[in-house]
Amino acid sequence: MARSSSDDFSVVVLASDLGIDARPFLSKQPAGSPREVAEEDGGDDWHDCSQDLSHDEDFSDLEFLQFFRLQGFDKAGNRIFRIVGKYFPAPVVSGERLQKYVCHKICSELPEGPFCIVYMHSTVQKEDNSPGISILRWIYEDLPMEIKERLQLVYFVHPGIRSRLVFATLGRLFLSGGLYWKIKYVSRLQYLWDDIKKGEVEIPDFVQEHDDILEHRPLTDYGIEPDPFYLAEVPNTAYPFGRYEDRWAAREYMSGHS
Repeated sequence: MARSSSDDFSVVVLASDLGIDARPFLSKQPAGSPREVAEEDGGDDWHDCSQDLSHDEDFSDLEFLQFFRLQGFDKAGNRIFRIVGKYFPAPVVSGERLQKYVCHKICSELPEGPFCIVYMHSTVQKEDNSPGISILRWIYEDLPMEIKERLQLVYFVHPGIRSRLVFATLGRLFLSGGLYWKIKYVSRLQYLWDDIKKGEVEIPDFVQEHDDILEHRPLTDYGIEPDPFYLAEVPNTAYPFGRYEDRWAAREYMSGHS
């Protein structure tokens, strides 16, 4: 007689192209601790943001990239941290250093009061610009509770179909409830101006150009590229190929019966 096991188990299926670290699902320990995962893998040593940051740390190279900058205010009075995903060189910046830099910026530049994040996802490539949703989650979870409570909103500008699917299906697993409900998708810059006055946040030229492309080809939002070779813009020829073929067939017929 078969004996039933009392151990519960679950099956988690992750698509291979979502850029998700599966270690939290495979570990027997709680999936919210980056320090436990790092100890198991012998990888990066994660530090709490509440710990004293080294004043000797040099972030001048990351400052030069300007992917994480403090800017103006939204209409609700929240201070804005602008993040430009395209500016972040994910392959050459470790998760530990990114975490230290984010903590350094928040602790040294953010004034008292509520704040929001404007994240520009325009033309971001997973291999080049994405540190991974797990690393971003751990950075957020390591922030002091007081900082997390002051974060009011995350404006997600130009979300692609893949990003929408990831957050719709796995967002609640990877993000704490508080952060998950703070994300606001902004498909066009014109909708961003409903919450933020123009001039309060700097818009890079390539973000504006990407917005113009989406305005003329809205299906691109859903991963559909209509007319990728711009064939609709090619002028029509005076004689379609079919008519040329009919002409040659007629000539051959006439020559055969002459």
